[in-house]
This record gives sequence, C-alpha cells and structure tokens, in this order.
Amino acid sequence: MPLPTVAIIGRPNVGKSTLFNRLVGKRLALVDDQPGVTRDRREGDATLIGMDFRVVDTAGFEDKDVATLPGRMRLQTEAAVEDADVALFMVDARAGVVPLDEEIARWLRGTDTPIVLVANKAEGRAGETGVIEAMALGFGEPVQLSAEHGEGVVELFEALRPLIEREDGDEAVEDDSEAPDAPLKLAIVGRPNAGKSTLINRILGQDRLITGPEAGITRDSIAIDWTWEGPDGPRPVRLIDTAGMRKKARVQEKLEKLSVMDALRAVDFAEVVVLMIDATRGLEVQDLKIADRVLQEGRALVIALNKWDVAENASSLFNGVKGALDEGLSQVKGVPLLTVSGATGKGIDVLIRVAFETREAWSRRVSTGQLNRWFERAIEANPPPAPGGKRIKPRYVTQVNTRPPSFVLFGTRVDLLPESYRRYLVNSLRKEFDFGAVPVRLSLRAPKNPFDHSKS
Repeated sequence: MPLPTVAIIGRPNVGKSTLFNRLVGKRLALVDDQPGVTRDRREGDATLIGMDFRVVDTAGFEDKDVATLPGRMRLQTEAAVEDADVALFMVDARAGVVPLDEEIARWLRGTDTPIVLVANKAEGRAGETGVIEAMALGFGEPVQLSAEHGEGVVELFEALRPLIEREDGDEAVEDDSEAPDAPLKLAIVGRPNAGKSTLINRILGQDRLITGPEAGITRDSIAIDWTWEGPDGPRPVRLIDTAGMRKKARVQEKLEKLSVMDALRAVDFAEVVVLMIDATRGLEVQDLKIADRVLQEGRALVIALNKWDVAENASSLFNGVKGALDEGLSQVKGVPLLTVSGATGKGIDVLIRVAFETREAWSRRVSTGQLNRWFERAIEANPPPAPGGKRIKPRYVTQVNTRPPSFVLFGTRVDLLPESYRRYLVNSLRKEFDFGAVPVRLSLRAPKNPFDHSKS
C-alpha cells in the first residue's frame, strides 16, 4: 500500500524546502535566501513522530502566465496539490499575510485536497501578528512552527494525523514491514560457557560450531539459517551465536573486547534475544545486566536455563531465578523463563515456539479505534493527578511504531505526569493488548504554548 502524500505549497521563500529537508531527515532540497531556488517537484519519504508519509516540495507559487518559467512552475505546483492526500499551505509569520498568500488561499478553497495552514518562522514575538493575520485566510488556526529550528513538530503531527493516518480496523494487526513468514532473527547471548554453541549445534543436529569446556571459544557472531518444523509447518529461523559477555572489568584482551562489541551488534540485529543462563551456576549480576541491555535496545527477550538435565534442586532453583528476574528487571515483569538442555535437546521446541510468539507481540500494531477505547477507560478508571494544583489533560494516544510497540500520549501538561502514572498506562497497555513482557515505550508530548515567552 503506497504511503499517503503531503504537498508543501506557498509563495516563494517562506521556508518550504527547509521543512521538506527536516521531514525527510536529509538535505535533499537546496535552501537559500534567494526566492525561486526550487523549480521542479521534489519528493522524499518523511517520518514525523513515527508517522510515515511521502512529502512533496513544490516551487513557490507565482501568479504568472503559463508561457513563462514561473507560470510552468505554478502548473507543477497545482498538479502536486491535485495528486496529494493533504496540502500544507505555508505562510511566513514574520512577513505577515501578503496579497499573493490571499491569491493562493482563494485557489486552494476551490480544490478538493484537505488543507493544513502552517505559519512558519513563528518562534519568538516577531511572528505573533502574522499568525493572527493568517487566521483570516479561511483555514482555521495555523500550525505555528519553525522549520529551521524544529519547533512545532508536535502540533504539525496533530494536524496531519487525522488526515493521513489509516485505520487498521478493530483487530490488532501485525506490522507490514515484516511478513509473518519472514525468518525469525534469533540471537543467543549469555556469559562465557553458558552452552550457547552447544544448544545451536543441538538445534541444527550437527556440530556446526566449535564447543568445549574452555570459556571464550566463540569470538565472532555467527549467523546460520535453519528451518524449524513447527506444528503449523516449516518456519525459517536465522540463528545468531555470540561471544560470551563477561563483566567489563574482566574484558581485558583487545580481541575479547571486539568479540563483546560484536555480540552487542548482534543484539541490535536480532528480533528476539535468548539469554542463556547456566543452571549449574545460577543467576548472576552479569545476567541481569545483559538482560537489561537487551530490553534497553528494545528487543524481545526470552530467558533459558540451560544444562537443566544436570541441575540440582531444580524446583527451588527455577523459583529463585524467576523471583530474582522479576525484582531485578525493572522495565518489564514476566519475561518468559524456560528450561532447556543443549546436551539432550530437551525444551528446544518450546523455546522456538515461544520465540515466535514473542516476536508476534513485539510486532503488533493496535488499531486506532481499539487504542482510543482503551485510553478512555484507563483515564476514567484512574484520572491523572494535578501536581501543584495544575490540571493535566490527556487528550489522546497513538501508536507511532512497532518492534517494539511505541506510543505517544498527547495532551496539556502531560509532561508533568509522574513516572508512576506513566507506568500505570504502560502496564494497562500490556494487559489490554497482550503485549506480554516485550518492551513497550510510551512518550509524553505536550504542545508548546505559543504565547509563553519565558524561554525566549
């Protein structure tokens, strides 16, 4: 499905190309104080707080005969607006509304394309008069921003979102960026000699990786393609074996340092990370540090107690490790804890099945309708506090990304919400949409008050 298209239009030199560059994250369009630098339509893929769309930079609109170069440029701009899902009509707040702005407004009112009015260069006091004048153009209150300094992006997001965001229906759906039948990128990490290579050899049914009692045999991260014969048919898996991660103080040799760095890069590459713990040695502080690092990177985590076939006091060991994990991993509770044996193959099928299920939750996208209904119930059940007597007004929440699931909460003074209330919302999200123990991120965005000059 093609991305929605947003065209930026306006008279010459109001900052269209500067906004274009900011949205695409690259300096693709030439920018200069001289008007008329942009002549052809320029397109790029843009991202605004996780919302993806196609953005089109257009030539400055001039009222000239079509036989002239400015006239032909205007025809290109008109075509861009006709093809767009939304048009950003940009005016210069510092210069105020000029007759050409009014001419463009009259033309736009005759088009079928939704229009969002943008007052650029609105930072500080100098743009206040221009903002007020722009309201008379007939497109409502303008979005106030500074394309050069990146101010006002939250307000721009809020204005564009209802116009270009696609509803996903009433069911939670998977992210389209990764098909369900795509290979599962599964990294195996842990302390030295936890049995990572032995487990992978058992999974593959061959001695593909060198193993032995000596710690630190594996130095490079090794990726191996494999097919899991699951209950629903064959599923592709990319297994990634990594070097053992010691405590930083013990990582002394240059080669070992490089190996650990390589293992950390493997975590970045993976979708699901299996942290292997040697059941004969129990849980150590280094295991918790590795787990915390995986979660900080936003990866889905599964923990496997290896060498379970030779573990002593199995029941008390399992409960002790589970309790220590719940206490030591502050980010999430209930990370899957499984028992396996690389020597006998016990528990491998369960491990792979849980890894696929965890990736599914990690990739889940919630429909806007579902999210709004949950949000209303959550706020009603537990209204936000009013620190210092200042009322906090959450307005809405939207999912801006998957892998891991990431959300943004918009509203007045939501940046004043205490961490305990943010955790309440995250935990409620987990429970409502069955995210399990995958990382869930929630950012708070409060629109900037354009008349607050305390920081000017």
